[in-house]
Amino acid sequence: MDAKAVGRRIRAAREAKGLTQEDLAALVEISPTHISVVERGTKITRMDTFVAIANVLEVSADSLLLDVVDHAIESVATELSASIEKLERADKVRILKVVSVLTEE
Repeated sequence: MDAKAVGRRIRAAREAKGLTQEDLAALVEISPTHISVVERGTKITRMDTFVAIANVLEVSADSLLLDVVDHAIESVATELSASIEKLERADKVRILKVVSVLTEE
């Protein structure tokens, strides 16, 4: 498992929420040091702590484990679809054009 990649995604999700390591640690009820080692990928946390982190950050476990779980891409596609659904029509059309160009063979 690429613990460093998972840690980077946890850090990115935390920063996107505007939380410090101390904030996240308090919300998950663990030490800031523990958050730090998880984000650096030097320690893999227990499952219950991992789930608590994902819940606090409001991200799917699949999105954090993207390169680890073979079927995580299905969840990412669902999240992408939900994000696109919230956009204005013009933005949806623009995204569709970009995806069409990227997926042409």
